[in-house]
Amino acid sequence: MRSLRPALWVLALSILASCGAGVLAEEGADLVRFGLFADLHAHDTDSPLEGKWMTNTEARLTAFVEAMNAWPADFIIELGDYVNGWVVLGADPGSPDRLPDILAWTESIYDRFQGPGYHVIGNHDVYNLSKAEYLAGISAAETFYSFDVGPYHFVVLDVQFAEDGSELAHTFMGVGGFVPETEMTWLAEDLASSGKPTIVFVHQMLDEWVEEWGRLLILNQDDVRALLTSDGDVIAVFQGHDHENAHHVHDGIHYIRFEALVDQGTPPSWAAVTLDSANRTIRIEGEGAQASYLLPYPAPD
Repeated sequence: MRSLRPALWVLALSILASCGAGVLAEEGADLVRFGLFADLHAHDTDSPLEGKWMTNTEARLTAFVEAMNAWPADFIIELGDYVNGWVVLGADPGSPDRLPDILAWTESIYDRFQGPGYHVIGNHDVYNLSKAEYLAGISAAETFYSFDVGPYHFVVLDVQFAEDGSELAHTFMGVGGFVPETEMTWLAEDLASSGKPTIVFVHQMLDEWVEEWGRLLILNQDDVRALLTSDGDVIAVFQGHDHENAHHVHDGIHYIRFEALVDQGTPPSWAAVTLDSANRTIRIEGEGAQASYLLPYPAPD
């Protein structure tokens, strides 16, 4: 699952509107290219009261994988809520015992990508599964981990924990998250061990206050963000969960939320991301409803 396959390409970058700087890529610049989507919500039944048409799972995921193979991407990653969980509103959801099979079927399509494929665990992924069941379905060993590709470091976080540090499992419903002490310790050590520009992947957003709850979306997200800021190498945090595009900057770090791949009356939406170490830019080319960005790093506040 871990491999290094950096690509060498020539890229001419347009003027950076966000900071007014003109930057051109050099020949032979070391580029890393990967495909990304969020919130597939794989299922075999639609949820009409939510407006989620999940019987299009196969067509949408297949289109993404084929596009990334044709590009080609160095790797692909999904940002969580890979499966929907049993409950669908406005229809008979059937038995929750089907979820492991739905997960395995979804993974068989994702595995058609001709390179490494990575996962981020989302809150829906533990609605009817334990983390052990989830990991078995995607043939993986861990829910938080890191890897390197070329000149970049990548970190995958698991925020599906209760405030007491216990793992969430078979929650039926549940949205808020937490990063326990063991994972925080691991994260600090992992970041300290790498001096490469780093991108963090997480499902729920690390920069969100939920007004109706009167609380943070991830209870200790301030501590997590402080750790990312103090490291000095984190250039971006890529997030899912809310199903809509957003881009914010905090302490020189881009926090980017991605459009959902699940059909909610929207076209199939994903991102093709190019990291350019020579010009210190993140290019996000959006498909469907996904926004496109050309962002310098570190981010100007």
